[in-house]
Amino acid sequence: MKRALYTNLVNWKHSARRKPLLLRGARQTGKTHLITQFGRTEYDNLITINFERDRSVADFFTETLDARQLVQNLAIYTGQHIRPGRDLIFFDEIQASNRALNALKYFHEQLPEYHIVAAGSLLGIALSGPDSFPVGKVNFLDLYPLTFFEFLDALGQSALKDLVLRAGPPQPYPQPLHKQLLHYLRFYYFTGGMPEVVAVYAQNNDLDEVREVQNEILNAYAFDFSKYAAGPDIPKLRMIWDSIPGQLSKENKKFVFKALKQSARMRDFENALQWLENAGLIHRVFRISTVQRPLHAYRRENIFKLYCLDVGLLGALAGLPAKLTVQGEDIFREFKGALVENYVLQELKASRNCRMYYWESEGRAEVDFVVETSEQVLPLEVKAGINTRSKSLQAFDAKFHPPYLGRTSLANLKKDDRILNIPLYAVGTFPWRLEGDATPNQQHPLHP
Repeated sequence: MKRALYTNLVNWKHSARRKPLLLRGARQTGKTHLITQFGRTEYDNLITINFERDRSVADFFTETLDARQLVQNLAIYTGQHIRPGRDLIFFDEIQASNRALNALKYFHEQLPEYHIVAAGSLLGIALSGPDSFPVGKVNFLDLYPLTFFEFLDALGQSALKDLVLRAGPPQPYPQPLHKQLLHYLRFYYFTGGMPEVVAVYAQNNDLDEVREVQNEILNAYAFDFSKYAAGPDIPKLRMIWDSIPGQLSKENKKFVFKALKQSARMRDFENALQWLENAGLIHRVFRISTVQRPLHAYRRENIFKLYCLDVGLLGALAGLPAKLTVQGEDIFREFKGALVENYVLQELKASRNCRMYYWESEGRAEVDFVVETSEQVLPLEVKAGINTRSKSLQAFDAKFHPPYLGRTSLANLKKDDRILNIPLYAVGTFPWRLEGDATPNQQHPLHP
């Protein structure tokens, strides 16, 4: 399955500042498959060590953290000669061995010529522990569920993807192709981007089987709660996780702890929230009331919206029926547009990995996302239909004067005075640099 992150892996291989690489991502987002494909294609040989499947290999790291000795031991153990620069060492499920995680530091310091990638389903949990290795000794990449563009690739619709990603000024896409893209987007809302789910859909178009696979993934996550989380946090994890559809179905999608139970307080659930975040299962989007950089310094720690890692899994959590995908625009309006917001958040995290917040002005106006890049801060309003009235955007504009105003909806691509309307299927291309922007390195739209 073609993944956009493959290019980042190739760049890492040839980088002058290459260090051991940690690939982070939630369970079943395709980390093992991606690294296996990368290792077999870009290297002479791939040496895979799976710390969950072969528990005994962790003993090598218990005995020594000397990088040279470890390479020798692993070569003998696997029966494979390991050559620097020509072979790739892949430590899979590395979170099962904290000593192996710490050893990455010594590989960088003692044997920087060796190419090493490590990944793990709960790597974020391991990295949050007190004995994690020193910062600065590894490179990081994050793998998310398939984006809509990757979904199109998987369905053999790369020509449609390339149409959306064309460079140039904002011009509407041909109407028949616009409708075709919305058709595929409806099905993406149901399937989401988990690789196994997309593979099942691409193979047989059976939405009932899609839902079966999604439920299997949800059950695997629930099993992780019981197996890996601290005992007192397990019921809290379940309460938070199960509440996400209901929280997002409200008109005001702010996460409310009292919706979990009447006596719930944030401090009682903070550890559970952090666990879910570290595991890559949720994304928190914090509220800001002013736009000053860095936005992180002005966020409200106790006021946020909570989104699921995957729009398809969100629908499965909520028990959305498959028939919604064939009923015109109904699926876009479900949950008061919650699926749409979750999709937009998911697309921007995967394609841009930029920080996002939401803006609220004393309860009178709200912009769904404020996107911060290295060069600019832009608002993005999310519309579930084609109604493009934007009073909140106008209020944001009057107060903060961004380079332009972003809006995503079912309407076609167009620039209307200060507002750039991006169709929902193309939201992964946001933010754009437009001619006339007061930003450095002006150019036509940036595309992944």
